[in-house]
Amino acid sequence: MQNSISKENSSQLTKSPSGDLGVGVIRIYLIGYMGVGKTTVGKKLARLLNISFIDLDKFIESKYHKTVPELFTERGENEFRSIEQKSLQEVSEIENVVISTGGGAPCFFDNMHLMNETGITVYIEATPEELAARLSASKNVRPIVSGKAKEELIPFITNHLSEREKFYKQAQIVYKTDHLITKEDVHLTVDGIAHEINKLQK
Repeated sequence: MQNSISKENSSQLTKSPSGDLGVGVIRIYLIGYMGVGKTTVGKKLARLLNISFIDLDKFIESKYHKTVPELFTERGENEFRSIEQKSLQEVSEIENVVISTGGGAPCFFDNMHLMNETGITVYIEATPEELAARLSASKNVRPIVSGKAKEELIPFITNHLSEREKFYKQAQIVYKTDHLITKEDVHLTVDGIAHEINKLQK
């Protein structure tokens, strides 16, 4: 596992009895491809830093009383992205929080600029092969990959990722992870990201 620096919904806010970074207001955005583990890592990172956690998709679902796939289907991607942008603007005003974003959120409007201006952005990076393995094993079926066999996923993700990485790579921190399967792997990733955030703030 390597890392490198480059260049729950408001009703689900959680607090945990751990140490924080010893700074004033902190706002951390986790970005990256679907299935990379942003929500899993985000919850544990928020617990480690003793701050709140928001999953942007869950925030949207709670606000509109529909799932993200339902909103996509009923309103189309353009309207969903507008909803997502407005929701991101709302959560960007919340202090002391880790925000997990959807895979496409950084790629539309000025969302990356907003996140970089209002907090610390962390791109959790994984290979297409690892992402395909995670998505295949996930119980949460993503509409965009529904019905695709594992061998179809790798070229699909490779192409999709190449389109999105120009946005992802604008993050202040790029954290490369080889796997997020065991609890130990998740803890290593969380500790590594917290370390990079500390370095960035010094």
